[in-house]
Amino acid sequence: MILSELQASLRTLVTKTAKENFNIQLEQIASEVPPKIEFGDLAFPVAFDLAKKIKLAIGEKKNPREIAEKLKAALETHEMVDRVEVAGAGYLNIFYNRAKFLAVSINQELSASNKPDETLEKAKVCVEHTSVNPNKAAHIGHVRNSVLGDTFVRMLEASSKQVEVQNYIDNTGVQVADVVVGFIYLEKMNLEDIINLDENLKSEEKTFDYYCWDLYAKVGVAYLENEELKKRRVEVLHLIEEGNNPMAELADFVATRNVQHILQTMERLSIRYDLLPRESEILHLHFWQKAFEMMKERGVIHLETQGKNAGCWVMPFEAHAGNEDHDADKILVRSNGTVTYTGKDIAYQTWKLGLLGLDFNYRLFQNYQDGKEVWMTTAADSEGADIPAFGNNETVYNVIDSRQSYPQEVVKKGVATIFPEKGEAASVHLSYEMVALSPGAAVELGFNLSAEDQHKSFVEMSGRKGLGVKADDLIDRLEANALSEVSKRNTELDEEKQKQIARQIAIGALRYFLLKFTRTTVIIFDFKEALAFEGETGTYCQNATVRINSIFRKLDQNAVEEAFQIVSEKPSEMAEILKNENEVWALTTLALRFEETIAQAISATEPAILAKYTFTLAKAFNLFYHNHKIIVEENELKRAVLIVVAEITRRSLTASLNTLGIEVPERM
Repeated sequence: MILSELQASLRTLVTKTAKENFNIQLEQIASEVPPKIEFGDLAFPVAFDLAKKIKLAIGEKKNPREIAEKLKAALETHEMVDRVEVAGAGYLNIFYNRAKFLAVSINQELSASNKPDETLEKAKVCVEHTSVNPNKAAHIGHVRNSVLGDTFVRMLEASSKQVEVQNYIDNTGVQVADVVVGFIYLEKMNLEDIINLDENLKSEEKTFDYYCWDLYAKVGVAYLENEELKKRRVEVLHLIEEGNNPMAELADFVATRNVQHILQTMERLSIRYDLLPRESEILHLHFWQKAFEMMKERGVIHLETQGKNAGCWVMPFEAHAGNEDHDADKILVRSNGTVTYTGKDIAYQTWKLGLLGLDFNYRLFQNYQDGKEVWMTTAADSEGADIPAFGNNETVYNVIDSRQSYPQEVVKKGVATIFPEKGEAASVHLSYEMVALSPGAAVELGFNLSAEDQHKSFVEMSGRKGLGVKADDLIDRLEANALSEVSKRNTELDEEKQKQIARQIAIGALRYFLLKFTRTTVIIFDFKEALAFEGETGTYCQNATVRINSIFRKLDQNAVEEAFQIVSEKPSEMAEILKNENEVWALTTLALRFEETIAQAISATEPAILAKYTFTLAKAFNLFYHNHKIIVEENELKRAVLIVVAEITRRSLTASLNTLGIEVPERM
């Protein structure tokens, strides 16, 4: 916290000085962290901005370096500043008073550890992620969505937000209908047969979602050869959407069993949910009708009377006028009266923001092992149940791939047009690019690639073709590889402990691999890169933290408390030690940037910022560890400084990994 507070107070000082000396009111002041600690702890390029503003205000040309000198004199009056250097044409490089800064940081750490956790803000935000079609097992592309969403949830919680986590279940969609078609017309099964199949699969240690994976691909092939089967799909879809019939009951069983398996898969990745809203309830509880009436009343949509969209209810946007590529996304109700996905999404988004005036009924879906509840929407009356308060969120973050960017824009603008007081800022799309396979990975998985695909840089996965990496298969493979390494290094540990460590390493490797790329990057999945234990990996970050923990296991029980006490009480003695310890100082300030980094990552809606920070901090600690031997350091004051810096780093690195959803093993 001290870093953000210090930077804020320095900006205030610059603003005050600019007003007093140049009669210029600065609204925003940019700052930079110098590339090397030798250049300072913070840099302000504000003198250049001030020179321009002075020229505009009074027509007088001022030298930025001359302006910087005046600001320098003011900044050096701050108690936490050691000195300020004017560099180049007018950069202000600020050097903190290292001893005082460290002492204040320690006091804040000590006081924070003695305070009870503060109550979360009353305003609630929602993150909707995963949203896998419940027709088959989850694959690696779904895992990217889930890991991004879960990490964003953790970042928001780390910034003291109250977060509601939703996983939207499209249980009446065409993908579910396809699997139902497969069961009925290809496998010749009724509901009782499917229930028996599920029981038999359990006894054979096989899973229903894997069976559906193969069946879905089988149906895709059958559609190419059988036009009559395609017609059946339309009939099945209509009956599922209608509800309250044997076909809908069968589909509900299929979707629910797949959801149960998907939640088990995500639990392996430490990903959990609060609510599973279902599409069937959005249809049957008349959410869409309510939203539709609101939009008609406010003139947000209109009925097309001519052209190819005649008979459709459309939400027009001037920015995309004449763009035929987006016409389908602007249609909310087709000419045959059916509602599009975009239309239903607007109704759902309106509910999430507490603007619809209607609510779902709910039932308890399951409990996690520690008792945490997961709720699901239902058509049945839920009166009398002790139900948490869902919906009514201040902001909603929707984690959906970049191919849905325009429909998401329609949803955002649609809600904002109906409720201008809420505005577009309340709806945020966390888009991301796809996960593809390298041709090598595809071949390794046993897929027969065409000559054309073999020469591509990546092969796009397709559930309909059965081409993809099932999430559970990937996790199993990662855990097996990790266990092989762990068992070699830790022969004295029992098998159960080795498996636990292997699981932590495997999940850490996978989560970090999916988070280190920016959301706009297409990830080309390759087993060797994902499983690497060296370089920019989750394993590297875990190993650095394990190394720190090993230091503190060797120290006396009271060593940390005593070191904190020495540093907080003897700032002047610390000054001489810290004066020439640039590497130690650089690690200290980096470790104290955790909260600042969380804020940046949330503002940019980019978890990769936190992943990069974690790796950079782990790398800086490993350098520190190599050059400084805490255990054998004889100088009491220097030893205290090293212990304090290592402890601050340990706290930040552990917190950072936890926010990324990565556990720290006892051993590596």
